[in-house]
Amino acid sequence: MFNSLSDRLTTTFKNLRGKGRLTDADVDATVREIRRALLDADVAVSVVREFTAKVKERALGQEVSGALNPGQQVVKIVNEELVGILGGETRRIRLAKNPPTVIMLAGLQGAGKTTLAGKLSKWLKDQGHSPMLVACDLQRPNAVKQLQVNGERAGVPVFAPHPGVSSEFEAATGNPVDVARQGIAEAKSKLHDVVIVDTAGRLGIDEELMQQASDIRDAINPDEVLFVIDAMIGQDAVNTAQAFNEGVNFTGVVLTKLDGDARGGAALSVASVTGKPVMFASTGEALSDFELFHPDRMASRILDLGDVLTLIEQAEKSWDKDEAARMAKKFADREDFTLDDFLAQMQQIRNMGSMKKMLMMMPGAANMRQQLENFDEREIDRVEAIVRSMTPHERVAPKIINGSRRARIARGSGVQVSEVNGLLERFGQAQKMMKKMAAGGGVPGMPGMAGPGGFNGGRKGKQGKKKKARSGNPAKAAQEQAAAEARRKEKASAPGAAFGNQMEDFDPSSMNLPKGFEKFLGK
Repeated sequence: MFNSLSDRLTTTFKNLRGKGRLTDADVDATVREIRRALLDADVAVSVVREFTAKVKERALGQEVSGALNPGQQVVKIVNEELVGILGGETRRIRLAKNPPTVIMLAGLQGAGKTTLAGKLSKWLKDQGHSPMLVACDLQRPNAVKQLQVNGERAGVPVFAPHPGVSSEFEAATGNPVDVARQGIAEAKSKLHDVVIVDTAGRLGIDEELMQQASDIRDAINPDEVLFVIDAMIGQDAVNTAQAFNEGVNFTGVVLTKLDGDARGGAALSVASVTGKPVMFASTGEALSDFELFHPDRMASRILDLGDVLTLIEQAEKSWDKDEAARMAKKFADREDFTLDDFLAQMQQIRNMGSMKKMLMMMPGAANMRQQLENFDEREIDRVEAIVRSMTPHERVAPKIINGSRRARIARGSGVQVSEVNGLLERFGQAQKMMKKMAAGGGVPGMPGMAGPGGFNGGRKGKQGKKKKARSGNPAKAAQEQAAAEARRKEKASAPGAAFGNQMEDFDPSSMNLPKGFEKFLGK
């Protein structure tokens, strides 16, 4: 969604790197490029003016002139101002003191309200709540049926006393206000703690739409009214948001279709113009492609600073703890890393979702966007097929896989022999790395990384203390060796053993000390 904006801003900040001092001309040029990037991304003009004015004021002040790295300080300022126009802080659903908590969805037709209702219900269910969906969109053809399907997929009950219309030629007959009121009563009787009311939309703003939404709001008195907006809508997002804010006075915004390829200015405009926070974001077609909106994390993504916290949360949510404990024990016991383990790890990664999305959350991902765009998600399927085409013995002992076995595995998995060879080669490298780490050698290419438990297994690494060089003079070298041997004998015979002889037995002449240094040793 924000690829174009992210690329423009990243390129702008590259020009500031390495500058020990920023002139007024540097600041003006940077702010001018930021303004162009935001306008090209369809951000509202009023928002762009306010944003760039704040950035320029701070960039020309003492905050940047006194910084050790002015370029990075400007990036920090832009990041903080981006967080501000995106809402400032994460806003969560305010639960009612007396359940059920009533959430009403409002927005234009085609924004994705019905799909979002299913996603939100699944998200709430995963949070430990007991949600129920209420079908109040009786005008759009098959809207009620779509909500029932989404509810079934999410494992959430749907209250739909009226079937709605099945064709655009039918006239709507049910009363959505009555359905909403009955839905709240049903939720109370069935002890549901959250009710999500899906309302009808229109292709554009009209008086009938607003009146119906206002009547439903007055009838059910919702705790939250979420305005659902298509993030690909462009400049019209501001006008639509203002109209709904005046009509139903929504309490939060939900952005849908953030996985699209539009410029995404709506996301940067709505919160700033309406003063209402963005609460959730829909990032894909699956019911699980839904997340709480964090302004600071979104700003980091736009500036190509990564979103590691979201990545960690996804890993914690999908990672199998039993499998992780088994692998940790195997690693600690220095057992061989097998292809079965490799397959299990790939399954864990797959459970986290799209590899492309995860990699794009890494800092600096913009530099390899072209490679990520060309990445084929089906590559994981091919690797899995290759491993599953092996016998159990071959997975444990891949060294026995000769030419004929490789040809058989390739035929069984529907790939070329070269792909089998490539997989086995990469697995061999991974196996060597795992062995080295388990033995305490650390991660290759990362000096100072110890083995399990934070120590190197009792072995001295290559970065250990250097031995004292011997003198090139044979006579002096023999003298040094004799002195060292004498010191070893003294230590061995000294009482208290571990720390050698006592200070009164210490002979400074055995060391090559500067003249007059003895007075510092108390001699």
